[in-house]
Amino acid sequence: MGTVGKEIVGIDVKKLIEKLNQALADEWLAYYQYWVGAKVIKGINKDAVIAELIQHSADELRHAGMLADRIIQLAGTPLLDPKEWTEKSGCGYSAPKDPAVLKILIQNIKGEQCAIKAYKKLMDFTKDKDEITYQMAFEIMRDEVEHEEDLQALEEDLKIK
Repeated sequence: MGTVGKEIVGIDVKKLIEKLNQALADEWLAYYQYWVGAKVIKGINKDAVIAELIQHSADELRHAGMLADRIIQLAGTPLLDPKEWTEKSGCGYSAPKDPAVLKILIQNIKGEQCAIKAYKKLMDFTKDKDEITYQMAFEIMRDEVEHEEDLQALEEDLKIK
């Protein structure tokens, strides 16, 4: 990390990297949860839900890249072993054991709600101390809020039919 870039971070960088790696673990697990859910899903309106899950998986992968880049900027090392994802994750992973459309939607809504809370905490931790990480967390949280809204709209459509 550049000298001045490090000087402007007004918090414990080691602790920040830990929090960023936790978010990175969550994003990898969310990516996989969306991706595999899109593969196994069954039921009414599945095509619309598959399209949404694929889009969300791409967003989660992009978020993972953003987090890894920031960790490296802070002279840290992103999680290197997928085994660490479940150990370090704050939101966890819900395997789509029941592939019904509604069940998949509910699992992913819960995941998005956890992510929103996690990014709010990261924003609170970095506010007025690390504007770069704060802005990144804000951008990711904005996506997570949109994901929750998209999934809840699909859930609502299913319940109306």
